[in-house]
Amino acid sequence: MKQPRAVVMGAGVGGLAAAAALHRNGWAVTVLERAATLEPVGAAISLAPNAQRALDVIELGDDIRALAAWRGDGELRAPGGLRLARMDGAAAIGRFGGPTVLLHRATLVDLLASRLPGDVVRTGAAAELADPGAVDRPARVTVADEELEAELVVAADGIHSAARGVLFPGRPGPRYAGFTTWRIVAPAPERPFTPHETWGRGRLWGTQPLLDGRVYAYAAAFTPEGGRAPDDEKAELLRLFGDWHRPIPDVLAAVGPGDVLRHDIRHQTAPLPAYHRGRTALLGDAAHAMAPTLGQGGNQAIEDAVVLAHHVAAANAAGLPGALAAYTRDRLPRTMDIVRRSALSSRMPALSSAPAVALRNAVVAAVSRLGPGLLLRGFDGIADWRPPGPRQGRAGQGPGGPERSSRAAAQGQADR
Repeated sequence: MKQPRAVVMGAGVGGLAAAAALHRNGWAVTVLERAATLEPVGAAISLAPNAQRALDVIELGDDIRALAAWRGDGELRAPGGLRLARMDGAAAIGRFGGPTVLLHRATLVDLLASRLPGDVVRTGAAAELADPGAVDRPARVTVADEELEAELVVAADGIHSAARGVLFPGRPGPRYAGFTTWRIVAPAPERPFTPHETWGRGRLWGTQPLLDGRVYAYAAAFTPEGGRAPDDEKAELLRLFGDWHRPIPDVLAAVGPGDVLRHDIRHQTAPLPAYHRGRTALLGDAAHAMAPTLGQGGNQAIEDAVVLAHHVAAANAAGLPGALAAYTRDRLPRTMDIVRRSALSSRMPALSSAPAVALRNAVVAAVSRLGPGLLLRGFDGIADWRPPGPRQGRAGQGPGGPERSSRAAAQGQADR
């Protein structure tokens, strides 16, 4: 039997995870990455238990768990240092089956790439989707002066996905979520600190430890789209957060202007008709970009990867479009629910008026004191997900209940 071929457009976390899962299932995989190297854009990524279980499928979950430097304990604080709530890592582990692991994005990319043969990933290869394919013909991807045919194309080409526009022209793409973010990896401050997230008036900051002794810090401000600092982004952070509680000033003092990454956040709140068309599947931010407030963007891309590989594993050439329809049925309702929940969760730190902020802080403190488990409920149906398989029941069904199909007619149209 001829080995089935897959082309993956994009070598980010989702694309590499999909390539590894397909390779494990016997596919001949080619990964095309526009950038000259695999060095990822970004600082760190948090992998919740749902993503770790997905990575178990490609025998990478234990490698990730071994990198846990932080087991979820922490605090939610006000800018002056007042503790509003305490996060209980042991309770989260008991509820969801493991800790959240924070690691540098480059480490994850290296681990995923290690699951692939050395000649699979081609960097400096800007690819375009020429034909999404159909039941009676392969998909086609062009790169430089070459055209590749494949039984399957995985479009993991990011939030500005050109492949998405080919599959669904005229459909709205991701829009501005209302806030911009900064990310930093810095030396650990001299003074010990408790991992924390701090909410101010329309601003937030978080500081978390990495296994190698450094810290990952992130910040956000609810501000008009497209803003940039008049001087540099470190100076902007000092203006916004320099007088907040320790270790925030210490972290800022330890980095230079070039160490600060800034990006406006966009999310795909208008769902696509499907996550596939013909022989091409969208994955990760190309399909369902989401705000980072629940930390699930990369996690959902990894879930996409193993669910896609699961559905296409047993499909022959003629049956593959049907397998992609099953992928859409599993992933579209779940990921769009998380897109909406992520957008909703951003409303609390977005509050900027003094009375609203005072009320928010009082409510959070009361909930933390009287019902600490309530704060974890926001991750029910997210962090407890399990990948499809023989012991999982129906494909796509985890402990949170079955994933519901929607837009069946539109998905059928997408198959043609």
